[in-house]
Amino acid sequence: MNLPSGIKYHREHTWAKVEGDYAVIGITDYAQDKLGEVLFVDLPEVGDNIKKDDIFGTVESGKVASDLYAPVSGEVVEVNEELADSPELVNQSPYEKGWMIKVKMSDPSELEELLESVEYSKILK
Repeated sequence: MNLPSGIKYHREHTWAKVEGDYAVIGITDYAQDKLGEVLFVDLPEVGDNIKKDDIFGTVESGKVASDLYAPVSGEVVEVNEELADSPELVNQSPYEKGWMIKVKMSDPSELEELLESVEYSKILK
């Protein structure tokens, strides 16, 4: 399982990669593996606000629809438009090409509540 360091992990299998005041958000390699082939991703729109621990979208696979939980709060400033036509990017590259949204964080201290890769791997066992 791929768990890059330098990324913060939410217990509900989303991740946040910090870029200054912004966080790029997606689902973990573990989550995409458990979902199976991703067929559709429903994401918020640019300008929407998300709140830490609240649902910000859904991912649908052949098996199930799964809610996406926000690892941080903030305003959505970018959405990965490629996922509309190529949702399989979530499976192929969950931390690179399969990212979902970019958020301007409203409270960067929320990052302290997220897990490092070692801590996240322990909850998967």
